[in-house]
Amino acid sequence: MSRGPLVLTPLPGLPEVQPGDDLAALIADGLTRAGITPQPGDILVLAQKIVSKAEGRFARLDDVRPSARARALAQQTHKDPRLVELILRESRDVLRAVPGVLIVEHRLGFVCANAGIDRSNVPARGPGEWVLLLPEDPDASADRVRAGLEARYRVPLGVLIIDSHGRAWRLGTVGMAIGLSGVPALVDMRGQPDREGYRLRVTQIAVADELAAAASLMMGQAAEGTPVVHVRGFPYPLAEGRLAHLLRPR
Repeated sequence: MSRGPLVLTPLPGLPEVQPGDDLAALIADGLTRAGITPQPGDILVLAQKIVSKAEGRFARLDDVRPSARARALAQQTHKDPRLVELILRESRDVLRAVPGVLIVEHRLGFVCANAGIDRSNVPARGPGEWVLLLPEDPDASADRVRAGLEARYRVPLGVLIIDSHGRAWRLGTVGMAIGLSGVPALVDMRGQPDREGYRLRVTQIAVADELAAAASLMMGQAAEGTPVVHVRGFPYPLAEGRLAHLLRPR
């Protein structure tokens, strides 16, 4: 496969997203400001946070009544028991609980800290402390944004929703895909020859995660305010990937 340049462009000037906002319309405005007309095969990468905000996935800690299990885990991890209760509600299983750390299997199937619940860049929606949960169904969220964009531009596009996750036995977070539409999750290279003629036997490339990490570099993690990145030159054909394709069965 011939490979041209891979170009990632953060979209400028996106406003603070509110519940009920049309993300496809906001992204289209950002594309116009950036002087970009989408072409077939382009991909839009969205930070999870704007999707959660548009879908109203806010929670006020004062409204949460912690269970006995949440209170016990809060004491063990030195975390707010109300936050721990939300983490439990969003999780299938608790995998590690030590001071300062609560690692869970999220109800969507991946492993992450705090069930992806975040306090950073979450504006208060009234009195008290507010947090933001992950989208209910990130694949469906990506489908909706893609449908809105394709209806506007009449070209096939991909949409990727990403979040920052840690990795086993490595420090730091990295952008990973949590919702896909029109973007392959994995590219299977098994059976393909290398330059010496050896046929690959186990190689599967998590191309959605690779792209997520690249886009995360452009977005930043603090006050940068660039939650959408336009991608051109993705070196694989668009395909109907799903989050489930990236999850290793227990």
